[in-house]
Amino acid sequence: QVQLVESGGGLVQAGGSLRLSCAASGLTFSNYAMGWFRQAPGKEREFVARISWHGVNTRYADSVKGRFTISRDNLKNTVYLQMDSLKPEDTAIYYCSAGENYNGPNKYWGQGTQVTVSS
Repeated sequence: QVQLVESGGGLVQAGGSLRLSCAASGLTFSNYAMGWFRQAPGKEREFVARISWHGVNTRYADSVKGRFTISRDNLKNTVYLQMDSLKPEDTAIYYCSAGENYNGPNKYWGQGTQVTVSS
């Protein structure tokens, strides 16, 4: 079965950096657009970043543009989220997603990894 397993979350001070990873298995990774979403306590899940199957196209939420970078390694079946200049409002559970189309819905989700940014 398809599995998306996130890692790399943790506690960091404001202004710091973290790199999240999402390892995929059970699917042809290079056929899928990949994304990151997050959900803060008491809030709805929100879009963070998206990358096309070949990595050429990316898009970001306005709140993270210029601070976060999404990338992928199709040989390792892994997508990354480099998060720099972190702010307390970035605190959330971060989820990896996979979809068959760059502009389409997500078909698969990971279990999430907690990111906490202290002020």
